[in-house]
Amino acid sequence: MGRRRKKGRPISGWLILDKESGLGSTQAVAKAKWLYQARKAGHAGTLDPMATGVLPIAFGEATKTAPYIVDAEKRYRFTAKWGAATTTDDAEGDVVATSDKRPARAEIEAVLDRFTGEIEQVPPQFSAVKIDGERAYDIARDGETAALEPRTIFIHALDVVDTPSADETVFEATTGKGAYVRALVRDLARTLGAEGHVSALRRLAVGPFRAADGVTLAQLEALTLMEDRDAALTPIADALSGLPHAPVDGPQADKLRRGQAAIIAPPVAKGLRGDHAGVAPAVLAVLHDEPVAICELDGLKLKPARVFNL
Repeated sequence: MGRRRKKGRPISGWLILDKESGLGSTQAVAKAKWLYQARKAGHAGTLDPMATGVLPIAFGEATKTAPYIVDAEKRYRFTAKWGAATTTDDAEGDVVATSDKRPARAEIEAVLDRFTGEIEQVPPQFSAVKIDGERAYDIARDGETAALEPRTIFIHALDVVDTPSADETVFEATTGKGAYVRALVRDLARTLGAEGHVSALRRLAVGPFRAADGVTLAQLEALTLMEDRDAALTPIADALSGLPHAPVDGPQADKLRRGQAAIIAPPVAKGLRGDHAGVAPAVLAVLHDEPVAICELDGLKLKPARVFNL
């Protein structure tokens, strides 16, 4: 018997989806995959159903670059609602504690240094963290308390940007991998002797992808021609803008695609390494600005680690 033919279009690229509130990340990916009739799709970084903003969706060969987006910095704008703590640390949960304390802006700003840089954070009970193979949110939905351990995260910036009322404070934050905004507000409230939860959350950016450049599912649905939807995709290489690029010629590209090392000129190798001798972290080999492979630079050799079949 012959091999079963794969279903869907073999498209590759990134969709910078501006996710609407009330839609889960998995649902959003499924809808986008259907709209594009894509063979393969996945997202880089879960966004809570209540939240809006950037949900990067990778199609085809772009899925090979997903780790670089998952590990990238993320920027959020969010509102803390003072006076009540909830089971989910956001507006979707049940209230579990209340307080009359309404922290003033000066009080809040005085403790922000404690929540920037490298800090320890316990994820929310309703989170995708796995405990013995089971998701924390599944344990919480069963009415049990998940034994969540503190994790080291990095908060690059945390600022108050607005105080629309005594009950609400609006923040912007730039975080590293694994940080939970809901847990940040929970812990900030406790430090201030108050109770609080996230009432609104928008992800403004993930690595190089910005909400300002995003497209909604409704906008995609309004495009009746598939070529117009394809035009909304971002090239694979955009996800790897932080890697040094190594131009290669046709024969070198063919070697890399076969899993073989390609030899580059000493001046090119030196430029890729900068002031660091030996092995460079990762290099993107490109042919006429099109990605060929993510490589390890070893001396004058480009050793392919991830090859793109475009």
